[in-house]
Amino acid sequence: MFTVPISDTYDSLPRRVGPISRWFPSLAFYARVLEVVVRAAASTRRGYTHAMWVNDSVRFIRAAEATGLTFHVEGLHHFTNLPGPCVVVANHMSTLETFALPAILGAHRPICFVLKESLLRYPVFRHVVKNTHPVAVRRQNPREDLEIILTQGAERLAQGFSVVVFPQTTRRPDIDPASFNSIGVKLAKRAQVPVLPMAVDTRAWGTGRIIKDFGPIRPHIPVRFACGAPLAITGNGKDQHAQVLDFLQSSLRRWHA
Repeated sequence: MFTVPISDTYDSLPRRVGPISRWFPSLAFYARVLEVVVRAAASTRRGYTHAMWVNDSVRFIRAAEATGLTFHVEGLHHFTNLPGPCVVVANHMSTLETFALPAILGAHRPICFVLKESLLRYPVFRHVVKNTHPVAVRRQNPREDLEIILTQGAERLAQGFSVVVFPQTTRRPDIDPASFNSIGVKLAKRAQVPVLPMAVDTRAWGTGRIIKDFGPIRPHIPVRFACGAPLAITGNGKDQHAQVLDFLQSSLRRWHA
């Protein structure tokens, strides 16, 4: 586990990877992740706290590193130096970010996710998700989802939770500005909190052909997270939305180059 929470940067240390992980990285990865999830689900019977969620997220990162994945975090001081909660707006590439962000962000202050309601019905995993104060949307009626996010999201922020929003309608390796909605900025404006851009590159956990959440694991691709400077919402928030998009796109260009 991390001896102290990440304060600004984190880079996985070089480590020896066993032969099974080298030859069958996906098999080794999912076996370790399943162990973490089953243990976490069992813990919910005794009451699942935010600290327990953070610790299980750390276990996930350690399990992923054991199969050869490397994690790199930068600019986290933009989040840790904030005096209160914020809306974190991130691009969405894979399931990996939802497993890792509790350790990266939640070790400093409470967080919660805006997520699809179907995750509350996943076998085993649902027991953990239900105890993390999510804002769940159905993705059937955009207007209804907007109202849920603005109402429940503002409630979570008032309770001291920073709310993590993935505005993309689907997970993808790039960013399409046309489908990257401004819900994060709208929520931040309503709750009168800053919005904080967070670039994510988690292509190492690929998308599955049959089951989307279970794709190939590619340890040769680094896992990266980068926080940008927090932005206070002014006017209708269009300028801040453009700045969020610019930070995310420029970060991906830099990493992919």
